[in-house]
Amino acid sequence: MPKERVGTFRVLLTVQVKPGMEAGFEQVWRQGSAQVTAQPANLGHTLARSAHEESVYYVVSDWTDKDSFLAFESSPEHVAHREQLHPYRTGGSLATMHLVEVV
Repeated sequence: MPKERVGTFRVLLTVQVKPGMEAGFEQVWRQGSAQVTAQPANLGHTLARSAHEESVYYVVSDWTDKDSFLAFESSPEHVAHREQLHPYRTGGSLATMHLVEVV
């Protein structure tokens, strides 16, 4: 990810993937990530796999501001991509935050 800065709007998505479907999830996620990074307000987008929990992934994306993220999140392109990922998921959670200190 690019150098982080105070005020950045960060989204942390925790995704629980159906066991045995990890490779497919990663492939579909990768295919849709270009839509995210093409957004002018997107500052970075990553996928990480948990080191402690089987079939758990973390998606982190940074945005210039909350409104830009919310506009993208409700866009038809993003909704369609989420629908493609749905068969791989068993659950998850979404957390949003503003960076207050960067060292």
